[in-house]
Amino acid sequence: MKTESAVDIVAPTSVAALAATLDYDAAPREGDALPPLWHWIFFRPIARQSLIAEDGHPKKGGFLPDLGLPRRMWAGGRLRFPAPVIVGAGITRESTILDVSEKQGRSGKLGFVTVGHRISCGDAIAIEEEHDIVYREPVALGVPVPAPSAAPRDAQWQRNIVPHETLLLRYSALTFNAHRIHYDKPYVTQVEGYPGLVVHGPLIATLLMDLLRRELPDAIVIDFSFKARRPCFAGNTLHLRGQPSADGKTVELWSKDDEGWLDMTARATLA
Repeated sequence: MKTESAVDIVAPTSVAALAATLDYDAAPREGDALPPLWHWIFFRPIARQSLIAEDGHPKKGGFLPDLGLPRRMWAGGRLRFPAPVIVGAGITRESTILDVSEKQGRSGKLGFVTVGHRISCGDAIAIEEEHDIVYREPVALGVPVPAPSAAPRDAQWQRNIVPHETLLLRYSALTFNAHRIHYDKPYVTQVEGYPGLVVHGPLIATLLMDLLRRELPDAIVIDFSFKARRPCFAGNTLHLRGQPSADGKTVELWSKDDEGWLDMTARATLA
């Protein structure tokens, strides 16, 4: 199995920048626990400019395999939070390629890569994560688009956000993500075939987790899973929804578009 390791520091300035991006007046301070999913702004992919591919990502064939499929996106993930990540602390990440597979879908050839991450803060394992990446063929005319799924109509928690270009740009900057689908409209429409700038999958997942935090600020999340259902685009409203279980142990979360189609689904388990 291919592995790699990385180290970082949970810099308070980066935490404050994400807090501002998520529209908070105040940010967690040094010594506080980092909110769940905020770790995605660390361990940035610092590749030399000469090693950046046409799509803005680091070229494949290093840690991530080259499947011969140019289009890539986050498909989902599963995370456990056995211990807190502390603002101001040093963190270490050990990453492993867990699985590589290919299949033929209705929209063409697909490749799937699952990466496992184990993040330590001090002597404790703080996060165990499995990250799913999907690879697709170049855009082809006449290829059928998968049918969307209807979102649940009722939810106890509701929040609507319009992800304007500035939000996408700030999140790209925080994560050092140069994927052109998030900021280059000619590229995303003419090369990737999308109708507009694509909202980051991890940003939508973070906003769903943020909905939970705003509704249950003292809740302790012990695990979280999410799956992207269809792309979301800048300027279109994200209808963030949440429904806690009767016993208060789990929360179903989802994002839907203006037409009621599911964009992302997620589930959080609480301590």
